[in-house]
Amino acid sequence: MSSAKVIKVNPLAPEEAGIKQAAGVIAGGGLVIIPTETVYGIAANALDKKALDRLYEIKKRPKDKPFAMLIAEREKAGEFSRDIPPAAYKLMHKFWPGPLTILLKAKEEGKVGLRMPDNQIALEIILKAGVPIACPSANISDNPAPKDFAQAIKDLGGLVDLAIDAGAAKLGVESTIVDLTVEPLKILRSGAIKDEEIIAAVKSKNILFICTGNSCRSVMAEAYLKKLLLKEGRAGINVSSAGMMAVEGMGATEQTRQVLAIEGIDAQAHRTRRITRELVDESDIILVMEKIHEERVLEMAPEVKNRLFLLKEFAKINDSNLNISDPIGGSFGFYKEIFSTIKDAVERISKII
Repeated sequence: MSSAKVIKVNPLAPEEAGIKQAAGVIAGGGLVIIPTETVYGIAANALDKKALDRLYEIKKRPKDKPFAMLIAEREKAGEFSRDIPPAAYKLMHKFWPGPLTILLKAKEEGKVGLRMPDNQIALEIILKAGVPIACPSANISDNPAPKDFAQAIKDLGGLVDLAIDAGAAKLGVESTIVDLTVEPLKILRSGAIKDEEIIAAVKSKNILFICTGNSCRSVMAEAYLKKLLLKEGRAGINVSSAGMMAVEGMGATEQTRQVLAIEGIDAQAHRTRRITRELVDESDIILVMEKIHEERVLEMAPEVKNRLFLLKEFAKINDSNLNISDPIGGSFGFYKEIFSTIKDAVERISKII
């Protein structure tokens, strides 16, 4: 008979009482078996040395092999790691929440494995616990990882404090583990996500154009680069735009649509969006229209300095002023003049990306 208290939780509509109890036990230094979409895990407060020592003992795992951490929000990755490469953000954006563990450089030294599980129970427990959570699979090292609650509780019921029973794991396959602290990346464990999917996501390039309102200059640049890439049959390059002060959901200006129409480009579907840290982080090349935009981006994310450029730097125009003026309020002729500069720069960009 298991000595751990077992709480049965509906995986589709988790009862809050069970979630709160599990989170409280973890925060207080106890060990809890919890479900994820891959396999069941043992959750522990990563800040509690006694809890971690106990977890190492239960797992029969050497202490020089750290446990992966579970997080409930992508933004939390920066709290546990440093020098996060664009490839990591691409993988987070595409596969999180989901069955992917990413190894990054830890804040102090060594490496840290992070995962955002695609399981409502696990995510709510992480959020309510309010502490970093270490969570290896709920099995003795070298034994099969448990695909359902019965397997998880079988050998560990007398070794943990609480166990959440949510039936069978959705996938029943362990997460794919990717090491991004080395170049090129290493897939340390093939799992629920195929190796080729990982490689394709990392090899893709993200190009981001930024202006003020995302209704004219960045729209022109985005649309024209997409046209060039389509014409050349080039895949795996994602082009987007945003504005530092954009009002979400507005269309491109009438003059912008007219200028692009001359190029055979329909910009009717464009909708403005404001720049976010996530957009900046996952971009390989960030191209801004003015020095003030460059400064604002660096305030937001100083580490992207080597990926950030003024678009006019790539134009063939002999001009010491590297700002591309905002045409808002200007004549149609001025819009055409601004587009000419953007077009020149974008054509050069297309040849080097």
